[in-house]
Amino acid sequence: MTIAAYFNPTRQTRVLPGFGLALGYTLVYLSLMVLIPLSAVFFKSATLSWGEFWAIVGSPRVVATYRLSFGASLLAAAVNAVFGLALAWALVRYSFPGKKLIDALIDLPFALPTAVAGISLTALYAGNGWIGSLLAPLGIKVAFTPLGVLVALVFIGVPFVVRTVQPILEDLETELEEAAASLGADRRQTFTRVILPILLPALLTGFALAFARAVGEYGSVIFIAGNIPMVSEITPLIIITKLEQYDYAGATAVAVVMLVFSFCMLLAINLLQAWSAKRTGRNR
Repeated sequence: MTIAAYFNPTRQTRVLPGFGLALGYTLVYLSLMVLIPLSAVFFKSATLSWGEFWAIVGSPRVVATYRLSFGASLLAAAVNAVFGLALAWALVRYSFPGKKLIDALIDLPFALPTAVAGISLTALYAGNGWIGSLLAPLGIKVAFTPLGVLVALVFIGVPFVVRTVQPILEDLETELEEAAASLGADRRQTFTRVILPILLPALLTGFALAFARAVGEYGSVIFIAGNIPMVSEITPLIIITKLEQYDYAGATAVAVVMLVFSFCMLLAINLLQAWSAKRTGRNR
């Protein structure tokens, strides 16, 4: 115990020094990179009166973009949660030819420019594309529809779920499954009652990351969406359109609504994740 701690017994001693300096750097960096830019959005939108603000963010065209952007993002994150878990399970639990290649391809949406992804998906799912030509006789149109938006958001979000769940699966002890089987549990009961509760916090984290990426996605969506007002127009495109028209206050007003919605939904997901971790006894 140091002399200062001896004369001030209420002061907590830390094993690692430099906590104050590290916290200061963290707060300064967070303020410069996140808090100040986000505050500027609120300050710029504050130049509008309440009537002007609600007229902009509540117009039918803008509300239609909210429904598409947030609805498609939630649905894409849910799809990625299911199939991302299946991909992670296959990569961890099984050995098969081409496993290393598939594992590397999972990260492709991270490295691929979003515009390239959008052009590639449009070429594949257009009416004369490889996949689109097969779906057209069935009456299924993907490109230039809300379904195309969903396909693009699923494409860019799947790595978040796989890479979040995969390490937990690798660390999961197979003895737990063997113990459940020895007690008479079938495969479904073993998965739902033993494995899934352990994976659930990581799965929710991957879901939240995929949702957050999908909400703000622009490059890979605008090519395949068609950008038809009231049909396949996303909120980031509305913001870009207002900026090109030099309507900075209107663009920041829409951005504020999008920011608040995103924060509330991510907060709800994080609270659910914390509740799940507490329930399964895996608090950090």
